Amino acid sequence: METIETLDVTVIEPRLKHPTIFQKFDMLKEGDSFIIHNDHDPKPLYYQLIGERGNIFSWDYLESGPEYWEVKIRKNDSASEPTIGELVAKDFRKAEIFKKYNLDFCCGGKKTVTQACNDKKVDYMAIEKELSALDLIQATPVEKFDEWNLDFLADYILNTHHEYVKKAIPLLLEYTHKVAKVHGNSHPEVKVIAQKFDEAAEELSGHMCKEEQILFPYIKQLFLAKSNKLQIPYTAFWTVKNPIHMMEHEHDVVGDIFKEIRELSNNYMPPEDSCATYKVSYLKLKEFEEDLHQHIHLENNILFPKSILLETEF
Repeated sequence: METIETLDVTVIEPRLKHPTIFQKFDMLKEGDSFIIHNDHDPKPLYYQLIGERGNIFSWDYLESGPEYWEVKIRKNDSASEPTIGELVAKDFRKAEIFKKYNLDFCCGGKKTVTQACNDKKVDYMAIEKELSALDLIQATPVEKFDEWNLDFLADYILNTHHEYVKKAIPLLLEYTHKVAKVHGNSHPEVKVIAQKFDEAAEELSGHMCKEEQILFPYIKQLFLAKSNKLQIPYTAFWTVKNPIHMMEHEHDVVGDIFKEIRELSNNYMPPEDSCATYKVSYLKLKEFEEDLHQHIHLENNILFPKSILLETEF
């Protein structure tokens, strides 16, 4: 049986915790692993590791609280397969295949197809066959988001997805609360759905504000500076990685909320006794989540990694 060393992070001085973990990871040979033992969820480390080392590792929870967390971190082989996010970034049509098999390509986009299939108990060969067949069909230019300039992509996200969210939230707040009030006694899950959407709306509103006022303007300044051979623009947050890690964490929060809403609504399937508002509410929630998937994908899998790479080029 494989013996894997455990690093007890709880006994390390706070300022040395992440540097020690990074040093331990850098010393790994390809294919080797180690376990970190901590007294809280080390998810911020995951984002920092992705930002500074790239998608060259796997991250598996062995224990998830409430008192202790243990995560197995493995350094992948050099010839490891691309992630779901990378595949969709190159060809967004592949998102439909992953959605068909209930594989997350936005928040869960940093997993490989093999890892995602193992987690969901899905037939890898069936997906690979469909992905290969799609490769034989030429994509139209509008679907090649990864070829767009970063300033154009940032504006597209703002004008398309941020505007959609701002218009959809008030309507869905009205619908979900009305359905909860009228049908909550016979269908108690709609009360929880209304509460969960309140949480998602609040999270997204603050999240988009930070992107619009802080992160996206800096990304556009980075692109402009690189294009015109100027110095790197000043930023109070030191590096673009810091706000990006925060945005990715907030994406996870909203993504998890909508997973709960989807389960509570039986995959947005209204009951037989539902009224018109009930049905429209579920249709709009489904539409909202589908837009959210593309929204998060464009940021997590294209805009953010390219922005980090662009900053390092300075």
